[in-house]
Amino acid sequence: MSDHLISMYIDDELDLDEKIAFVESVHRDEGYKNDAVGLLQQEKLICADVVAHLPRLSLREQRKSRHAFNWLRPLAAATAALAAAAVFLFLFRPAPEQPLQPFRFVIYQPDASQVELVGSFSGWGRIPLKSAGGSGYWEITVDLPEGDHRFSYIIEGSRRLADPTIGVRETDDFGGENSILSVRL
Repeated sequence: MSDHLISMYIDDELDLDEKIAFVESVHRDEGYKNDAVGLLQQEKLICADVVAHLPRLSLREQRKSRHAFNWLRPLAAATAALAAAAVFLFLFRPAPEQPLQPFRFVIYQPDASQVELVGSFSGWGRIPLKSAGGSGYWEITVDLPEGDHRFSYIIEGSRRLADPTIGVRETDDFGGENSILSVRL
């Protein structure tokens, strides 16, 4: 089995995990390492012998064969350049600007000293709301892209509350409730 694995390594027939296992085996077992090095040296001799016995072309034949397909070189280079440009344009094209719709979030919490907004549109990061004077209302306007957005309010840093004015809700993975806001442009 070890000769077969070494042969597969030499012929580059192993995937990366198999190559890692091979190198680790060579590292652990001195005999295995010696077998691998011996077979690699034989492979080197075989390759050198094959190169030494390749048929030689005369200088005139080399020139003919070298010039026979010279007209293809510029075509191949232009094709490669066009392919590279197409790949570049496809991968690095700017994302189209997505229109945003301003939406005003308002909640009545007269006893609160802190109200925050969390939602899918903020990566669930907290956005502080501003108190609307002494009225008990808290508000903020956020520009939202088109789509359905889940959100809730955080009162006093820990109490989570769905928006009481939006009837569409869902239970999240943590047992809380999120409001679902549909923005259509």
